Amino acid sequence: MVLEIVRSDDLETCWDLRREVFIDEQSVSDADERDGRDDEAIHLLARWAGRPVGTARILVTGSTGKIGRVCVRRTARGQGIGAALIRAAVAELAAMDGIEAAVLGAQTHALRFYERLGFLAEGPEFMDAGIAHRMMRRAV
Repeated sequence: MVLEIVRSDDLETCWDLRREVFIDEQSVSDADERDGRDDEAIHLLARWAGRPVGTARILVTGSTGKIGRVCVRRTARGQGIGAALIRAAVAELAAMDGIEAAVLGAQTHALRFYERLGFLAEGPEFMDAGIAHRMMRRAV
């Protein structure tokens, strides 16, 4: 099957994926998930054989891009889609003038996943939406 990852203005589809993963699976509250920043973000949508299977968003501040809201539908996990989303987000940032680094808040269980994609953990563990996280950074 073919995986396609593109910038998307289809916020409803991105939101549906995020709701399925973060709210339904991980019990994140709607208030925590919807932070009011989607309108200023770049959204990536992953489609596998035409079906939406994952999403991520990018927020840019100064010379740093923050990758967040990365999720893959449960039925599509284990196929490399999450890694492909991260690589696509880093590529988006690398194509922008003046962007030097990508950061993300990783759930602690996923630290090794992000390390394999070139991110290094920094700073202390913190709680976000009741889930332990660490900030991670890499050059773009």
